[in-house]
Amino acid sequence: MPRRYLALWFPFLPTDRLRREGRVPTSGAQADAPLVVYAHRGNALRLVAGDDRALALGLARDLTLADARARIPGLIAIEAEPEADEALLMRLAAFCDRFTPLVALDRPQGLLLDITGCAHLFGGEGTLLVTLGRWMQRGGLALRSAVAGTPEAAHALTRFGRGGIVPPGQDEAWLRPLPVAALELPPETALALTRAGLRTLADLAERPSRALSARFGEDLVTRLRRTLGHEDARLTPLRPPPACLVERHFAEPMLDLDGLQEVVARLIAEAARVLEQRGEGGRVFELGFHRSDGAVRRLVIETGRPTRDGKAILRLWRERIESLSDPLDPGFGFDAVRLAVPVCEPLSETQPSLDRRAVEDEAVADLVDRLVVRFGRDRVLRFVAQDTHHPVRAAKARSAALPPAGIAWPAPLPHEPPTRPLQLFEPPQPVEAIAEVPDGPPIRFRWRRLIHDVARAEGPERIAPEWWRDGSSEPMRDYYRVEDAQGRRFWLFRIGFHEPEQAPPRWFLHGLFA
Repeated sequence: MPRRYLALWFPFLPTDRLRREGRVPTSGAQADAPLVVYAHRGNALRLVAGDDRALALGLARDLTLADARARIPGLIAIEAEPEADEALLMRLAAFCDRFTPLVALDRPQGLLLDITGCAHLFGGEGTLLVTLGRWMQRGGLALRSAVAGTPEAAHALTRFGRGGIVPPGQDEAWLRPLPVAALELPPETALALTRAGLRTLADLAERPSRALSARFGEDLVTRLRRTLGHEDARLTPLRPPPACLVERHFAEPMLDLDGLQEVVARLIAEAARVLEQRGEGGRVFELGFHRSDGAVRRLVIETGRPTRDGKAILRLWRERIESLSDPLDPGFGFDAVRLAVPVCEPLSETQPSLDRRAVEDEAVADLVDRLVVRFGRDRVLRFVAQDTHHPVRAAKARSAALPPAGIAWPAPLPHEPPTRPLQLFEPPQPVEAIAEVPDGPPIRFRWRRLIHDVARAEGPERIAPEWWRDGSSEPMRDYYRVEDAQGRRFWLFRIGFHEPEQAPPRWFLHGLFA
């Protein structure tokens, strides 16, 4: 199937936005006054955009604002707001996401859509262009559109041609009459082409490509090939295409939330069947609700492991809806619902073991998924092991929604007590300790006004600082695992040694064993 691309160009986007926001008079003496947008350029205020009335009066881009006011005394001039224009363009891209997931920005003031294989869902390419034109006209936006076999060809037709739909395989015939400016080359290259008598794309197409690249550079030849439809560079969409995508479009906007729940359940079941055929499971499920007024609401569900259990996913979806602080508002109705699975991983069928440990693991994973959906991925954490011998850095908190990463937890020796306590104090708490020999284990220590007599001790375990992280200023520590007469176990360490004319060593309690 040949690739098909749709280019949308909003020639008066800045001024249309100002009118949409109600910042331009719609009645009175200034209702028919031309509108321009200006910005600081160099040492002067210059025009950067204007509406159709301003362009008809000759108020072109880069004209100084003073000259424009001298020509048209009743001119309406508003300072440019590029951030607001970009935000509107992003909202338009989100609106077009209902037609195809492959939507890219075509700056300035344009969008590019890869509609290959999906135009028939909306009645064909002609009906799709008419539908988009009606939507934009209803939103107060002027639009010029074109469909061609490459993004560059569609782009050139919207800005330098009459737009329309190019039949497959006829890109060059439609593009040859366009001026060389359609390639949007650097000014010096465009001037050199004009001086050489090359004014249209047809003039360039009739010249050998080697001569053109030798005289004007390879970039000219590449742009010419793509604009004439000889080379397809594809799009880089704003949102990467999901691994699995199912959707429903409605002939009439849907207002019934109960019916919407049924649609979501069917989409989840359909996605589960697709994943089962591929032998995969989803880790992220994104539901997009496209309202008839152009607004898009997206809800994301994440799982701690790949899954294609439709009932479990539907249960998480209901948890997500119940936890929303801003309820799902249909407005004038939803005209499309899309379920995307952007993250998929291999998933094979597993059989629970006879001791039911696999069932317990599944129950814990389901609990984690429900907590993540209700409270957020950054509020449900798990500890993962780190590749370090430093006790404070041995574990790191990580979102439970993310897949386990890092090294495996060290397995304890059989019939041996743990080498690290479950509870650590940060910072370590100072204690008063007495050792039987200067550099030996403590035989008695005082902690929180209580004296503990040591019955058993094991150590020392000398832990040096990680010089590549801490430098060499941190002293070494000698750690001891000790047990007092009542059976309580502690993790103590000593800093310093008994040396002449030096401060006595200091003792600290770093953790408690269970």
